[in-house]
Amino acid sequence: MGLGRASAMIAAGTLASRLTGLLRTVVLVIAINSVGRAPDAFAVANALPNSIYQVISAGVLTGVIVPQVVRAATQKDSGHAFLAKLLTLGALIMGSVTVVATLCAPLLIDLYSNFDSPQQHALAIQFAYWCIPQLFFYGMFALLGEILNARKMFAPYAWAPIINNFVSIAGFVVFIVLFGQNRNTIEGWDSSMVLVLAGTATLGVIAQTVVLTLFWRRAGIPLRLDFRWRGMGLGHMGKLATWTLLTTLIGQAVGIVQSLTITTASGEHASTAASQYAWLVYMLPYSMIILAIGTPYFTRISEHSAAERHSELRADVGQSIRVLGLFTVIAAAAVIAAAVPASRVFSNTPEDASAMAPVLIAYLVSLVPMGVLFVIQRTFYAYGDARTPFIFTIVQGSLVLVLTLVVAASVPAEHLAAAVALAQSLSGIVQTVIATILLRRKIGPLGLGATWWALCRFVLMAIPAGLAGWGVFLASGGADGWMLQGMIWGALGSALIGATSVLVYIGLLAVFRAPELTVAIDTVRRRRG
Repeated sequence: MGLGRASAMIAAGTLASRLTGLLRTVVLVIAINSVGRAPDAFAVANALPNSIYQVISAGVLTGVIVPQVVRAATQKDSGHAFLAKLLTLGALIMGSVTVVATLCAPLLIDLYSNFDSPQQHALAIQFAYWCIPQLFFYGMFALLGEILNARKMFAPYAWAPIINNFVSIAGFVVFIVLFGQNRNTIEGWDSSMVLVLAGTATLGVIAQTVVLTLFWRRAGIPLRLDFRWRGMGLGHMGKLATWTLLTTLIGQAVGIVQSLTITTASGEHASTAASQYAWLVYMLPYSMIILAIGTPYFTRISEHSAAERHSELRADVGQSIRVLGLFTVIAAAAVIAAAVPASRVFSNTPEDASAMAPVLIAYLVSLVPMGVLFVIQRTFYAYGDARTPFIFTIVQGSLVLVLTLVVAASVPAEHLAAAVALAQSLSGIVQTVIATILLRRKIGPLGLGATWWALCRFVLMAIPAGLAGWGVFLASGGADGWMLQGMIWGALGSALIGATSVLVYIGLLAVFRAPELTVAIDTVRRRRG
């Protein structure tokens, strides 16, 4: 499968997944709101399995498993024996970790929250007991999906989360029917309400994992257990996994400090739930662009590394950054322009939307650098180097930690969430610069001069495009206009602002004859032909 077709398939699945995910979140906001003690208690508990899932997905799986699966595919049995051993080992580890984490639910809530209300703390623990079992199914979903990606079967992993969203939507609707809307206070919550809300979230994760297992059979990959792990290269993978685990654990440690800081604002101000919803909006362009386009590139970069085709690898690094930059630059500008109406989609009042919008903008500052980091970091992984990413992640984590502590000591509660998000974005930019310098030292000149110049051109085009979108928001009445009168109006306003920004951006690229636009148009024409 070519890169264009693979990227399109992932993008289509990701778009459907993210849109249904946004709908899922809207229904959840209707049920419990985005600002308040109950939504923050649920947000902290439901984030626990997600946090560990990020360790697995971004750390061990991406950094270790994908390159190993690519190499194993060259074996006589196409790597089936290796995959059976890997699947068995992964299931055993994830099952054990999940059991321990569930038993430690109260300790984990203590670790990740700083609630000043004992009732809110107790409610979060109840949620955690039902949410933490998601961890096993998140882990297995990530393991199965990354293996399929490594074998160039990108569609199942991209499309399966839709099942999760549909199950969750149905469950949250049941919650609304049974218990009403806007249950954002901690008064009146009982075990049946906790079961329906948190149990629904867990059932959705189970459903998407079950669906993904069906594709293994269709792909001709035996789904069996094999405990004979000797000879599968655990020693080598263990060394790589040590560095990737340390890398991601640093991120988790920083995340704990961030969570402790943000939860102090819970109640009347934007806190954990609002931050998570802002991150969800941020992840829409990240997933649609960076993951959809970057994932096939990572597989090909791994192949170039395995075959020692270094010049082709360098060319793909530059090309992937330029392609990602073409889209991420305008995505950041458009969403920043639409930050307030976009936040209204996930808020029950205009005031809550105005409180959430700065958090979203602060995250978007790092969207373009994160696209560059995605490529650079995975190039290290393709070369079997997990130690260097650990080094530049230490720098990033340390900087986030210092800035977060400064924020906690100096920023008022109403601005805490936005300040913590900005600290993370600025640290990510520094991390990207260091990672690029270290990659150049490892594999020699990257030839990225033209790439950096292309990114600068994109930014220059995106600034007036974003201002045009912001002008549409002001023309609609701004904070008092129709775009903030409801969730649907917020969605329509965001779409109008985004469309305006994109059209202006494309027009400017055409006026100044940007070569990247010509390449993109030619690619679309060839695909249509």
